[in-house]
Amino acid sequence: MSDTNTVTSPADAVTGMVDHVLDLAAGWTRWDGTPAHVDDRVYTPHKAIRRVADHLVDHLAELEARLAGEQPQPDHWHASLVTTEADRAAFTAEDLDEARSRLTRLARIWANRLDALTDEQLDHSPGEGWSFRELAVHLAGSVYYADAVGDLS
Repeated sequence: MSDTNTVTSPADAVTGMVDHVLDLAAGWTRWDGTPAHVDDRVYTPHKAIRRVADHLVDHLAELEARLAGEQPQPDHWHASLVTTEADRAAFTAEDLDEARSRLTRLARIWANRLDALTDEQLDHSPGEGWSFRELAVHLAGSVYYADAVGDLS
């Protein structure tokens, strides 16, 4: 993924993040079952995919609520604090295929939505919180979860 300072659009920040995550995930079918311990948390391939998808869904719901003039629903994710039994499962070729489908679709939804907004809407977004441009750059930081698992190819 390119540095967010050189990203040409907010949509590129999100799609670039997903591309980076999926590039790393391509090697996760080789995962030996040993979780990565990073910043006092535990990370596995499934957890990284779950966290990226949850982050995309959470902030998309926020963006859409703010555009509709509504208060965003409170965030009740357990985030990276919790590692579920499902997170510890082997990461198979089928899981990789599912992750590609899920994250690619979420990235396209984000890209389409962001590209439909004017610069004014991106920089002076309705409601409280980051501007939508800042939100896209924030989402680009979701590479953290995949980077925690690392390149296993």
